[in-house]
Amino acid sequence: MRSQLPKILHPVAGKPMLQHVVDVCKMLVDTERLAIVYGHGGAQVRHAMAYEQLHWVEQAQQQGTGHAVAQAMGLMADDDIILVAYGDVPLIRPQTLQTLADGAQQASLCVLTTQLDKPSGYGRIVRDAAGQVQAIVEEKDATDAQRCIQEVNTGFIAARGGDLKRWLLRLTPHNAQGEYYLTDCIALAVNEGGEVATVLCTDPVEVAGANNRVQLARLEREAQRRQVEALMLAGVTVADPARLDIRGTVTAEPDCFIDVNVVLQGSVKLGANVVIEANCVLKDVSLADGVRVKSHTSVEDAVLAEHCEVGPFARIRPGTVLDSGAKIGNFVETKKSHIGANSKVSHLSYIGDTDMGADVNIGAGTITCNYDGANKFKTLIGDRVFIGSCSQLVAPVTIGQDATIGAGSTITHNAPEGQLSLARAKQTTIEGWQRPVKETK
Repeated sequence: MRSQLPKILHPVAGKPMLQHVVDVCKMLVDTERLAIVYGHGGAQVRHAMAYEQLHWVEQAQQQGTGHAVAQAMGLMADDDIILVAYGDVPLIRPQTLQTLADGAQQASLCVLTTQLDKPSGYGRIVRDAAGQVQAIVEEKDATDAQRCIQEVNTGFIAARGGDLKRWLLRLTPHNAQGEYYLTDCIALAVNEGGEVATVLCTDPVEVAGANNRVQLARLEREAQRRQVEALMLAGVTVADPARLDIRGTVTAEPDCFIDVNVVLQGSVKLGANVVIEANCVLKDVSLADGVRVKSHTSVEDAVLAEHCEVGPFARIRPGTVLDSGAKIGNFVETKKSHIGANSKVSHLSYIGDTDMGADVNIGAGTITCNYDGANKFKTLIGDRVFIGSCSQLVAPVTIGQDATIGAGSTITHNAPEGQLSLARAKQTTIEGWQRPVKETK
């Protein structure tokens, strides 16, 4: 990967490759039954996954896949089915792993395989004339004839704990790599007279890993394709599936529309008939029915009630709550504010640390001055308030309901209900004043 970040922590669809595999395995077993065998970059990996209750097993010396699995033998119960998965294969499906584990119930060992037109680099599945698996031969140890085999090993296997422990103890590093291959367990099982079953994964992309950023990008595109198709099947219209990126979890009611170049991050919930226009970024948001997010708008950690409208070119920051029918217009920024029903902040304004009532109109260029350089303060705005353009509300301050603030005012004291409040310098005209001119050099 040519990176200081361990390979398995490189993200696909917004989360580390290892997290994808752990999440799939958690669909099959309880978390406390998962063990991560780690080596390179182990401290980083453990730190990144610290919130998961996992068994951590260090492989201090990297001596091959068999050696890695052997480090976890102490966690294997003889009667359990042990499934070995790989942290850099993020697209593996739970159904596939379940089928693999089920196969090990009926055979000594079950191997997940796939078919590749160009199998270079993969271990080949060697079968006898009857089609029974005899061994897995790594490419560096394969004959020319074996290299022509297109059925390859994905690395995923399942077997009973007692059998796996016995085979692991008998592995030897007599191969081109000088390593202990997990795949040699197949030949050991055959030599004992056991049956080796296989599960064919018909989609090679599902079992593809990433050893460089080119391969990582291919996995990213496939992950996005899966997620976007699921959205469309749920009733969402996506203008161009190739230009929507989902980096988290998205749930949507029918008849939503998502335009091009949209990024959805974290937990995103869309009600029915939501419209997200082009070039928007949404992170950890809940949008109720009929919400419209206009183009070039960023919405983060916010809740928008039904029929709200935000943008274009708006920034909705964390802690923003919009009640039904509220509108946030172009070049408006909100932060940690509650905007009441049908209130409007239409142009070029900043609303921060504010509780705003219903049916309020905020004129262009209005600013809530909520920060004195050390502390944040609250602005309270009652129902049906009208704030004239280019006003500054210096918090802490309360604007009573039905109050009007004259344009260009700097309000530093509470404004009473139902009254017009002004705070302007007196306009003066200087007779005979001359505009300065540049001095001649």
